[in-house]
Amino acid sequence: MAVVTTRQLLESGVHFGHQTRRWNPKMKRFIFTERNGIYIIDLQQSLAHIDRAYEFIKQTVSHGGSVLFVGTKKQAQEPLAQQAARVGMPYVNQRWLGGMLTNFSTVSKRLQRMKELEQIDFDDVAASGRTKKELLMMRREKEKLERTLGGIRDMTRTPSAIWVVDTNKEHLAVDEARKLGIPVVAILDTNCDPDVVDYRIPGNDDAIRSVTLLTRVVADAVAEGLRSRHGGGQEGATGTDEPLAAWEAELLGGELQVGETENLQRQEASHEAEAAERVPANTDAAAAVELAEQGTEVPPGSERPAQADDAPLPSGQYQASSEPTAIDTVEAVQGDGVLADEAPQG
Repeated sequence: MAVVTTRQLLESGVHFGHQTRRWNPKMKRFIFTERNGIYIIDLQQSLAHIDRAYEFIKQTVSHGGSVLFVGTKKQAQEPLAQQAARVGMPYVNQRWLGGMLTNFSTVSKRLQRMKELEQIDFDDVAASGRTKKELLMMRREKEKLERTLGGIRDMTRTPSAIWVVDTNKEHLAVDEARKLGIPVVAILDTNCDPDVVDYRIPGNDDAIRSVTLLTRVVADAVAEGLRSRHGGGQEGATGTDEPLAAWEAELLGGELQVGETENLQRQEASHEAEAAERVPANTDAAAAVELAEQGTEVPPGSERPAQADDAPLPSGQYQASSEPTAIDTVEAVQGDGVLADEAPQG
């Protein structure tokens, strides 16, 4: 059974690439077609690569490994932190510090310093034995460390794999992982280099919905790996036997599914409110998909003009919209190669 459907990918805008002038020729094999100056990614290949990455992450975690979630762009910060925290994995969503992997011994010392500062009561000046200025400086140091290293506070060793959103922006993380031989799982947009990634997922790395969906799939793979790890002891598993942490106990007890449902409901409500503000009423992509299934043509003029995404790009550059337009959605649904699993087989 597929871990995600083509319809979910389509509705999340995973198939939208960059403008044709902003592409990497190495991504040609993952491109289905070009439409209105924008590359359309082949979702059939995306599905196959998602299944492959899902299986790799599940096996890695089930054998005692960990996955580091990396994504510092604005669109990825919140969903990445939520999904990583849901399965108890480390994450970096603010700023990648050089040497975070290759110089992990130094990073570990900063983590220890952060934990020491967290033990100080900054409101009790008399008991601390320090001046107000000293406490103020230490408070600022603690806040800075929490902002940059808070996501990896419990990471005691380098991860077994990393999940990356936008390999171009996170090139430092990718380079460090490759130096250490750590497998890289990443979203590959049409402007990325597939040669630096071990487990590629062709897709849109700029749209919030696309990033959220794919990051959730990776987190689900981690969750399944954790269940396998503690589900009866597999042969060849590495890592020491340790008592279950509180978050793992909740995960294996089924409380994860309840929290995940509430999370998705909040995200869906947020997305609907955002769409209502930014998209005209006659540009409902879901309605367009329904019309396409019924064989009804979308009336001319119903397409939505291009919208700027949350993260502004430098002057002269283009970024694909986070939501599919009505006409593009219909044509993608009716295409011979994009929705082969849902379109009638001839």
